[in-house]
Amino acid sequence: MHIDLSPDKRYFSIGEIAKAFNVNASLIRFWDKEFDILKPKKNAKGNRMFTPEDVKNLQLIYHLVKERGFTLDGARTHLKEGQKKTLDKFEIINKLETIKAQLTEIKNHL
Repeated sequence: MHIDLSPDKRYFSIGEIAKAFNVNASLIRFWDKEFDILKPKKNAKGNRMFTPEDVKNLQLIYHLVKERGFTLDGARTHLKEGQKKTLDKFEIINKLETIKAQLTEIKNHL
């Protein structure tokens, strides 16, 4: 699950998001309906265009539902009660996983 959140890119298509998360676009559309924190813009054709903030929230939803096994209701409640705390923990876990991958790569080159 990786998507480049470079400051140059302001919007991401649902196809880019689905590919990054390795899920169907229909799941992203479903989550958009189920989670109020997702607020994608719609272009002239009506296609969803997700902001970097939406992508971060999708990463958090993916983490809670797919990796931690939360129900949708459980994930919604968790997000409402402790969104900042959950996001901080999630970002720490992501950073640690990146560091672990870098250390493993260094170890393999020794």
